[in-house]
Amino acid sequence: MNKIDKILIGTNNKGKFKEISDLLPSKIKKFSPFQFGIQSPDENGQTFIENSEIKAEFFSKTSKMITISDDSGLEVNCLDGMPGIFSSRWADQYGGFENAMSEILKRVEKVNKKKEVKDTKAKFICALTIKWPEGEKISEVGILEGDIIKKKGKNGFGYDPI
Repeated sequence: MNKIDKILIGTNNKGKFKEISDLLPSKIKKFSPFQFGIQSPDENGQTFIENSEIKAEFFSKTSKMITISDDSGLEVNCLDGMPGIFSSRWADQYGGFENAMSEILKRVEKVNKKKEVKDTKAKFICALTIKWPEGEKISEVGILEGDIIKKKGKNGFGYDPI
């Protein structure tokens, strides 16, 4: 493996592009598919890792660059893991993340209304894939467990405030 001096961050989501860019060393030149007019592929995988790999494979093949892609989302226990791999599409369905967060909070409250012990457990899952045009691929999954809370803070994007 050669030293990475430039990389395509496989997303057309500006918030996600910034988040991943900020995590990478500043000496690496970062590119977006948007800069090359490359649209995102269909994410038709059944898991976060499958969707991450679909994007990495597509963007690497199309751009002929080393590519890093992710798929991530929020799984809420008492909502049977929803929104899960549909986190982004769920936000679109409700007119954006603000409305989607309100919907999640409303549903969590409804499910827990008559319960003595409230179930607010949730996890944020992120699958990350780095793909070299020559074929090598590395994929990993990270999970952050916690609880759904009322909206708090101004940093991040997506479901971060809850």
